[in-house]
Amino acid sequence: MNNLRNFCVISHIDHGKTTLTDRFLELAHAVNASKLTQRLLDSNPIEQERGITIKLAPVRLTYHLKSNIYILNLIDTPGHVDFSYEVSRSLAACEGALLLVDATQGIQAQTLSNAYKAVSANLEIIPVINKIDLAAAEVDLVTKQLNEALGFKKEEIKLISAKTGQGVKELLDTIIAQVPAPKANPEQPLKALVFNSIYDTHLGVVAYVRLFAGSLKKGDKLSFISNHHQFAAEAVGYFLPARHLTGNLSSGEVGFVATGLKDISLARVGDTMTQALNPTDSPLPGYREPKPMVFMDLYPSDSSDFIKLKSALEKLRLVDASLNYSPVGSSVLGSGFKIGFQGLLHAEIVQERLEREFDLELISTSPAVEYQVELNKNRELLTVRSPAEFPDPTLINQTREPVAAMTIFTPKDYLGSVLTLSQNHRATLTDQQFFGNQVKLSYDIPLQELISGFFNQLKSATSGFASLDWQWLDYRSADVVKLTVLLNRAEIEPLSVLTVRDKADRLAKELAAKLKKVIPRQQFELPIQVALGGKILARETVKAFRKDVTAKLYGGDRTRAMKLLEKQKKGKKRLKRIGSLNLPQEVFRALVSQS
Repeated sequence: MNNLRNFCVISHIDHGKTTLTDRFLELAHAVNASKLTQRLLDSNPIEQERGITIKLAPVRLTYHLKSNIYILNLIDTPGHVDFSYEVSRSLAACEGALLLVDATQGIQAQTLSNAYKAVSANLEIIPVINKIDLAAAEVDLVTKQLNEALGFKKEEIKLISAKTGQGVKELLDTIIAQVPAPKANPEQPLKALVFNSIYDTHLGVVAYVRLFAGSLKKGDKLSFISNHHQFAAEAVGYFLPARHLTGNLSSGEVGFVATGLKDISLARVGDTMTQALNPTDSPLPGYREPKPMVFMDLYPSDSSDFIKLKSALEKLRLVDASLNYSPVGSSVLGSGFKIGFQGLLHAEIVQERLEREFDLELISTSPAVEYQVELNKNRELLTVRSPAEFPDPTLINQTREPVAAMTIFTPKDYLGSVLTLSQNHRATLTDQQFFGNQVKLSYDIPLQELISGFFNQLKSATSGFASLDWQWLDYRSADVVKLTVLLNRAEIEPLSVLTVRDKADRLAKELAAKLKKVIPRQQFELPIQVALGGKILARETVKAFRKDVTAKLYGGDRTRAMKLLEKQKKGKKRLKRIGSLNLPQEVFRALVSQS
């Protein structure tokens, strides 16, 4: 095992991780030159278009250095905060990590977050500055930042351009020299970390594994530690980057096991795989169930597409075990699904895949978080994910909202704007550090505030120079209330929202103003009211269509006109009292798009 190296590439989003892996593939001749394309490990079209990595991708490289042959197992990890758990499991599968920093952008929030994860995993970290070929590159400044923030010396930092290939060969040589070989324990019971899983039509669930002890071969009876589910290894091999069958894997290696299972949720990321007949008594640490952070309701625009949406979600869950959904109904929007996501980007990606890959037209509600409500009776604890589930206020003892630990990196010039923005979103400053021209701000912020357009407002306030990273912290006490919307004095449940009492007045006025813009005019005057309990906090009015019933009159006594106007007035009053409200689905689509 002395010739084996397991390492991954970590950095902030869009700092060049996948481009660097393409250069590694090229240098190791892992792919035929005629088939080598940009962003080879990003197989999903959305990954290609957006320039982001959604699902991690491992690859095994054979590299010749002098007279020795080395096996390099490389894992290209996602960079976005929504996929931070996958990053942590990738780190757990490696002995070394390349910490990649953009020479034009410097250290950003996720750079630091991932660096701390690598340090806590006790990995050999090699700092790398990328994009040194660009005219805007500030190598000296970024070198200083790496020194001040993470303590790297100038001579330890490698300078490369993944795009042109400059310095990449030397970086591979450094990886071999500095990253330690894995400690092999082939005689012990099998202990393999599942760091990713996908669904294959023919092979069922395919688990990506790193073996820490023991070995396995095709046909072995295996099981997962968390759920004790047993299965037979139907195929075993490693990635080149396509799947290459070998029939066996030994301690220290990275590869895949085809389980034949039809439910991807059984092969959870972070779980430990072992032999069913001779199991390990010490599972690998760090496993946790994926917990959805953001909830949205998705409805098909055409109610007849409900079964089609259900089928699409079932198929999508085969490749995304973190996707949680349950049926939900609305008197206005019809039947749909409440879906739990890892974050806003995850929600955006899933909705885009549903629309593009399954030809669906969807209406989504505003993103919401999960609240905890403690009732007076027996101190029973309820989980509330939508306003419809919120109990009567007289039954509530206290409410708690989820809070996230947020890290912001911003240039000093924008410090005032960031502090003001954070304060307006109920964030509490816990730490402030200066690294040259960059400022690191640490906050505790309610998760609902974070997902309510905070990131877009941060980019606007800092001209796009600030970066943000967050992780779930805990639940904290908050005075959560429900705002109900009344149209023509009738409550419309799908338009209700949950907020804290301090922001109820402002949110009520904003909600009423938005509704006035998007609700079409009716045959009668339509009052829009936003209420908290029995108190009306805001009101707007959509004027009725006006028909000039006196247009046909040409002179004559004034009472003739008054008689027609009175008749019209009585008709509108009767229509308002018994008439049905015309509220098309486009209202909800427009309202959500403005949220």
